Amino acid sequence: MKRIQCIVQESEIGAGTRGSSLGFAAMKIASLKAGSNFFAKYPQEFLPNRNDLLLKYDDSPSAKNIEGMKEVYQTMVDGVFSSIGAGNFPLLISADHCSAGGTIAGIKKAFPEKRLGVVWVDAHADLHTPWTSPTGNMHGMPLATALCINNENHARRTPEEAIRNSWDELVNLAGLCPKVLPEDMLFFAVRDTERQEDALMTDMKMRNFRVEELRERGFQNCLEEAAVRFNDVDIIYLSFDVDSMDCDLVSHGTGTPVPNGLSPDEASQILNFFARDERLVCMETVEINPTLDEKKNLMAETAFAVLEDFTTELNKQ
Repeated sequence: MKRIQCIVQESEIGAGTRGSSLGFAAMKIASLKAGSNFFAKYPQEFLPNRNDLLLKYDDSPSAKNIEGMKEVYQTMVDGVFSSIGAGNFPLLISADHCSAGGTIAGIKKAFPEKRLGVVWVDAHADLHTPWTSPTGNMHGMPLATALCINNENHARRTPEEAIRNSWDELVNLAGLCPKVLPEDMLFFAVRDTERQEDALMTDMKMRNFRVEELRERGFQNCLEEAAVRFNDVDIIYLSFDVDSMDCDLVSHGTGTPVPNGLSPDEASQILNFFARDERLVCMETVEINPTLDEKKNLMAETAFAVLEDFTTELNKQ
């Protein structure tokens, strides 16, 4: 049985909409409604955030709040590194998805000689950089920091020097660059990308299991292919963005909802498959936003049910 430690990061300075900082509280309410003792079994450690910066409007077109994001990334590195060092399995509940860049850096700091595989269950590829982002919202950039790339070949702008310097600090976080190889990334349900991300995924031969393919070929067949692609990795990080699920089927309670996504049961199939892999060292759930939920708290309730099912499977190992 894994020794699970629940780590909470409520930073939402990377998002374009407000409210994901309330995602953990919404999940806690969901657990109470379900009559679950989940958050009694797994006490929470709250990491510092810089949500105070939201009171100071940052209109940078390339990387909003990047100075504060450097601090958030470092708290993620320290929290994840300490948790793994103490023999725990970090189970993160984060607000916006930008936190994942720090999570990946923290895992690599804990396992510097290990080859890391990243499972990205999300509607978005999050491969933008300050050179390519259409919004400057940094929750669309965490995997680019992990890959240590600028994607200047597909740039839409040249960021100002201060942004470029801060980006260099982010991509070199923990003194590791890159932290993951493109062939060791697996995307599931990604379906809302810009041409710069598409070009990068093509150039780097990244594998995306689209929702249509998962259903046509069968989830088990696709997951078995994913396992083969991970033959050479030593450790695995699993990132679950709730917008991977179909917003019309579940709810719009997330910052960037996208239709035609996974059902909750399908999301569970993917997560539980990797829960059974002894190489899994960390899991993160992100982007629950109860302020956008037109069905009361359904997104948090659904995400909590998926997460609780995942930990049940994890604890069988």
